[in-house]
Amino acid sequence: MRLAAEVDALAAQLKDSRARIQDLESRVDIDPLTDTLNRRGFERELRRSLAYVKRYGASAALIYVDLDGFKPVNDRHGHSAGDAMLKAAAASLSRNVRASDVVARFGGDEFVILLWNVSASTAETKARALEAAVYGTPVRWGSSTLVVGASAGVALLGALDTPAEALARADTAMYARKHERKELSASESDARSIVTQ
Repeated sequence: MRLAAEVDALAAQLKDSRARIQDLESRVDIDPLTDTLNRRGFERELRRSLAYVKRYGASAALIYVDLDGFKPVNDRHGHSAGDAMLKAAAASLSRNVRASDVVARFGGDEFVILLWNVSASTAETKARALEAAVYGTPVRWGSSTLVVGASAGVALLGALDTPAEALARADTAMYARKHERKELSASESDARSIVTQ
């Protein structure tokens, strides 16, 4: 009788342990702050996607997003404010893509989005829309309203791409976009100062 009770108790413990292991395995690819995929999870998805593009000739694009003006949020308002901004940005990005697309926090204030069945022009249009969506998502923090911008670079996925190559192209496109936005901002600022003189 006692042996049967011990066996039942061990079976229950084993069942609980298996459930916890399964829960932990499902979380290992998720960023706990933003509830999007983390870098590890996204790299796995990107490898799968590239294999699919190669095998079936599908079209897909990678958008690399870097938040503009994020460091001052952390510096002036603290890391909790920065965390709130990251959550808001991730939610905004996720709301503005299709369920079949993949959003991930790649690290720090950088996000990556994998879009399926898109042309180059559609991916560029989506990148600009995502920039606007992030900018249009202010965060109330105490008596302040916090706003950050975003620079988004696009790379179409090709059948011969490696994950590293696709990410490097999207990252380079993002930095080019960031430079373009800074130049645009500076010329707008110059134009405003000329008007006010």
